[in-house]
Amino acid sequence: MKRRKITVAVTGLNNIDSPGPGIPVIRALRESRDFDVRIIGLSYETLEPGIYMEKMAHRIYQLPLPTAGSTMLQERLQYIRGKEQPDVIIPNFDAELHNFIKIAGWMKEELGIASFLPTRESFEERQKSELNKFGEKYGVKVPESHMITQLQELKRLEEEGKMEYPLVVKGRYYDAWIASSFEQASSYFYKIVAKWGYPVILQQFIAGTEVNVTALGDGNGRCIGAVPMRKLYITDKGKAWSGISLEDEKLLDTARSLVEKSRWRGGCELEFIKSKKGEYYLLEMNPRFPAWIYLANGCGQNHPDALVKMALGEEVEPFTRYDSGKMFIRYSYDMVVDIAAFEKISTTGEM
Repeated sequence: MKRRKITVAVTGLNNIDSPGPGIPVIRALRESRDFDVRIIGLSYETLEPGIYMEKMAHRIYQLPLPTAGSTMLQERLQYIRGKEQPDVIIPNFDAELHNFIKIAGWMKEELGIASFLPTRESFEERQKSELNKFGEKYGVKVPESHMITQLQELKRLEEEGKMEYPLVVKGRYYDAWIASSFEQASSYFYKIVAKWGYPVILQQFIAGTEVNVTALGDGNGRCIGAVPMRKLYITDKGKAWSGISLEDEKLLDTARSLVEKSRWRGGCELEFIKSKKGEYYLLEMNPRFPAWIYLANGCGQNHPDALVKMALGEEVEPFTRYDSGKMFIRYSYDMVVDIAAFEKISTTGEM
């Protein structure tokens, strides 16, 4: 069967020890049965490995950092649209989604670039700082959480008996550290503030097994796909370096129910802790594909491919099965590239 030609722009090319989802999303798209995909890679830093990886992106363009705001992003996308003709764009970073959601209508109407993103309301209600309300609204257990901007607030929470050690100290977008004392919590607090700013989230520590689900919602109350995974090897940054797909109906039912009730639109990652009593606690709902999304493709569910179809307004039937017992194992290798490639992306912002 002849595959349709299509151009998709993808962000998240930082394929490092704390990898972005961009490269696995690209790999999944390249294995689409329906599309012959031309990839436009969108980077933020000049040393993102995905820029230099062969047979990934056909062209690379740099974007302004998310802190530059949506107006700067619009100007850059207009320039890229003048050079390329992307049909769909898939943003893969939490921090950039606010800008992309804000201009999604403009991208479609003015540039003809489709996307499939959560609504602003959905994006905001699953923020880490709002997770308690989110869990109560949609009927899922959530560890006790508090948002702070000063260490004195942690002391007060301790004195009031609302938080006890160990606890988890989290950044607004990324990073999480387990603290067993006030001294440790203080150190992590300042690290997170220096990197991500305020607020800092304190979360009750739940002992158990961490399990994650990558899921895809159509925005109308249907869960198009879901694949659960348990981490087998975790880096010092808490990232999965290997994992295995699970057969767990209770976990799947919990994930599907959350996606359906919240009418989630797009890809997401649901991070759970399975307590020693067998209860599932939602730790985070990340509003984009996880860095291990290629495992879902290996299990028979190509979520990036399905997202592109929905972005184009096509009807997609939910996946009905996946293979459990499939493992992913990350690896690193050294690429040797000519300095001219680095100079070109650094000076011109494209390659």
